[in-house]
Amino acid sequence: MQSMNQNTSDQRGDSLLSIVIPAFNEEGNIRELYNELLKVLSSLDLPAEIIFSDDGSNDGTWREIKSLNQQDERVKAVRLSRNFGHQYALLAGLSRAAGDAVVTMDADLQHPPQVIPKLVEEWRRGNKIVHTIRLDPTTVPFFKRVTSKLFYKVFSVLSGVRVRSGMADFRLLDRQVVDSILEFQEGGLFLRGIVQWVGYPSSEIAFESQPRFSGTTKYCFRRMTSFAWNSVTSFSIVPVRIGIFIGLLTSALAFGELIYAVWAKLFTDKVVPGWASAVSIVSLLFGILFILLGLIGEYIGRILIEVKHRPRFLVSEIVGMKDRVH
Repeated sequence: MQSMNQNTSDQRGDSLLSIVIPAFNEEGNIRELYNELLKVLSSLDLPAEIIFSDDGSNDGTWREIKSLNQQDERVKAVRLSRNFGHQYALLAGLSRAAGDAVVTMDADLQHPPQVIPKLVEEWRRGNKIVHTIRLDPTTVPFFKRVTSKLFYKVFSVLSGVRVRSGMADFRLLDRQVVDSILEFQEGGLFLRGIVQWVGYPSSEIAFESQPRFSGTTKYCFRRMTSFAWNSVTSFSIVPVRIGIFIGLLTSALAFGELIYAVWAKLFTDKVVPGWASAVSIVSLLFGILFILLGLIGEYIGRILIEVKHRPRFLVSEIVGMKDRVH
């Protein structure tokens, strides 16, 4: 087994560093990521644990993780019973992390492990949250860059919680912050928003996103759209309030049309506007009505899911640790 040196002169030299890595069908990346982490951890004066959270992979991801555990006792893992989604896999890993500082990162090596020492340095300076800001290379499609920036701007406006473009789930969290996050019991989890909402002293570090080492991205356009919608609706009721405002506005327009029709009938010789204008108004009102009903239905559905108190994820297997939950 491999050991790590500790610097007792450092004020946090005897602290444990946890690295939490959600993974879904990342068989080709697990070992390469582990090798890169070894290089980084050998330069740190902190004992560490590496926690993989297998989000119901159907390839050899779990086999690779178990093989690494047999080589290095610092490699630990939790396996979910099925694919619950990236945010819940991340939460499952956080719930098992024992570190005084916890780094979360993806398994595809787009989050470079070489940034971890900088995160630890900022933590030692007293920052309990150390964000990273992703700098996308020019090879990233223009559409993806634009929609990403648009999403974060819209989310920040609607939720009142500022999330900068480029903030991903590559960050360091102090133990106190992790414990605060684990108190949240809500569904539709959006950790980027929650990390901003809880507060605490924080800092930011920019990094250049790296190409995926192997495999393909799990975030297609449909998944990104679903993620964006769930993030906004789970974190804010502003969409409903906007819907109310639109409803009031269109109702005022319709009422004005009604007053004009009555006035034209009683006090002028003009014929009341024909079916085209009437149909247009009715169509507009029904369109707005259905949008409002859809928004209300979305939030009612979320309430239904919450009151059922279903577990947010199920664990089928654990390797290298006891089933500890903070």
